[in-house]
Amino acid sequence: MILPNDFKKEFESIASDVEAAVSRVLRSGWYILGKEVEAFEAEFAAYNGSAHAIGVGNGLDALELSLKALEIGAGDEVIVPANAYIASVLAIANVGATPVLVEPDIETYNIDPEKIEAAITERTKAVLPVHLYGLLSAMPEIMLIAERHKLWVVEDCAQTHGASIQGQKAGTFGHLGCFSFYPTKNLGAFGDAGCVVTDDEGLRDKIRMLRNYGSSKKYHNELVGVNSRLDEMQAAMLRVKLEHLDEWNGLRQEAHVEMRELFSDRNWIWPVTPEGYSHVYHQLVVRSEQRDEDMKKLEEEGYKCIIHYPIPPHRSEAFRADFVGQEYPITDTVSDTIFSLPLHGFIWSKR
Repeated sequence: MILPNDFKKEFESIASDVEAAVSRVLRSGWYILGKEVEAFEAEFAAYNGSAHAIGVGNGLDALELSLKALEIGAGDEVIVPANAYIASVLAIANVGATPVLVEPDIETYNIDPEKIEAAITERTKAVLPVHLYGLLSAMPEIMLIAERHKLWVVEDCAQTHGASIQGQKAGTFGHLGCFSFYPTKNLGAFGDAGCVVTDDEGLRDKIRMLRNYGSSKKYHNELVGVNSRLDEMQAAMLRVKLEHLDEWNGLRQEAHVEMRELFSDRNWIWPVTPEGYSHVYHQLVVRSEQRDEDMKKLEEEGYKCIIHYPIPPHRSEAFRADFVGQEYPITDTVSDTIFSLPLHGFIWSKR
């Protein structure tokens, strides 16, 4: 059975380096906000082409701390794609702001920039584009809209480590870029971890304080912060994996081509990659009007498929009451017909 991820094979390919990194941390006797975190932050910022990176506990915290750093809260509205994973909507709600859902482009599954402007009101403070499945949203167009309306832009890059538009990497278009290093990600930790990238020194300092009890100096608490720190162990292991990210993304891209050839006879709608965009295939999502039948047949053939995501935020129990009377037909069509083929950098046995 070909599964969506093969953590064992991935680990085996870098086992000696990971084990050396773990030993290095254990022997250092320093486990929180030390040299490994500092080194990973510098290396990840350099990889993305950002001035700064701030390691945090997970991807959701990266989003929430970014919104807090921008002082977005009660009474404010944040535009977010209607078909995103619920974490993006949770981040907005958790800081007290109101999520405003905007439909996706049905070809790319990312937020449709043509629909963003119609959703802007006098209460709108930010746009939170979520780059789904490994493909960046239309960031040049989104940034023009944000500049015209003087809005903050917080990129949710949880699924686009290494993706780019004309060579410019995810997280570097907006004011803040938020990453998750959940184990399934293209750059995955061995547990929960996250990061924020930015070119703004003031926002960097603010998020650094917010992640550490609102403090930049021990026992001096300047802000109402939280405990959300990337730990030394995860940072050390992420440093090892970062060296392989481009190679692994290349394997995903190769696997995508092979999967399209393998299933070229299926009546599916395949993803579209706009010219100049680099898709890193966090997920290989296709659409089918016979989804259940197709998924069952694929499992019989040895391919384990998953639906990302079967329940959009407006139909979830958590947010259903907030969107009564609001309709999102494109999102509903997408969520009712998509499924993800098993694709990762180690999918073929020849690897």
